[in-house]
Amino acid sequence: MNLMGEPLRVGDLVQVDEREVSPDTVAFYCDTFGDRHAYYAGETPFGGAIAPPLLYHSEVYANVPRWYLKNLVGNLHAAQEWYLFAPLRPGQRVRTRSTVIERYRKRDRDYVVNEVDCADEAGRLLVRGRTHQSFLAETLESGDGFVVDEKTAGKKRRRPVGEGAGPEVEPVELFVDREVCWRFSGPGRNYHTDPEEARKFGFPNIVVQGMLSTCLVSQLMANAFGEGWFAGGRMTLKLTNVLWADERIRARGKVQEEVLEGSLRRRSLEVWVEKDDPERTVVSVGSANALV
Repeated sequence: MNLMGEPLRVGDLVQVDEREVSPDTVAFYCDTFGDRHAYYAGETPFGGAIAPPLLYHSEVYANVPRWYLKNLVGNLHAAQEWYLFAPLRPGQRVRTRSTVIERYRKRDRDYVVNEVDCADEAGRLLVRGRTHQSFLAETLESGDGFVVDEKTAGKKRRRPVGEGAGPEVEPVELFVDREVCWRFSGPGRNYHTDPEEARKFGFPNIVVQGMLSTCLVSQLMANAFGEGWFAGGRMTLKLTNVLWADERIRARGKVQEEVLEGSLRRRSLEVWVEKDDPERTVVSVGSANALV
């Protein structure tokens, strides 16, 4: 069994578990984001209320000693993919399986890709997530003793976003205060919820969990596409900058193209999450698509 280091091999089974989609869990998630989508409360094209598709966004982190590398200082969530096949339903029991599917090195970081499948009791695949976690190959520090701080993060080249001619969908905003951090990444003390713990891992302040950006993009797409997002949606995001506690962010999306897919059409968007600052600092950027 791997404990924070080698050997870690592609194909390693990290964890198998079972969860119940309880109404309390759904309500807690919706309250965290202020997400009041009508499908979570009443009738839907699926024959009853459903749950947010990324309800188990952090299932991948349920057993980090089995797949994290030794050097925890400065580790970051680098990219995330989501594939939505069928909705989660309140009262349903689901089974999750976490597997290491890829390892690679890029510049001064080692990357591990962990895939989590969420299926119903009959074995139908509901949601698949792929998490790219990066670890420093060697311990590197900025001049102030931090691996990443506001100054070094601010030096990152600004990525051009939203330059296409397509229409923009209605944005979604969230102020990520410390309570939101706790609700999303708690209840324990860790570098996503507590400043002291953040400093232990080489950061000057609470680092907002990268998965939060993906949940906000999911909310954006659910509002815009409804049924076609919950059953058929896809998302690929690169997490391009650090989001710190007590910052306001906005998820945005702009239509790029639409293609035939059987009797339906798949509409693709450029999506990004930006800080509400003078530079409109981009926290994550990528693509998402849904059936229409």
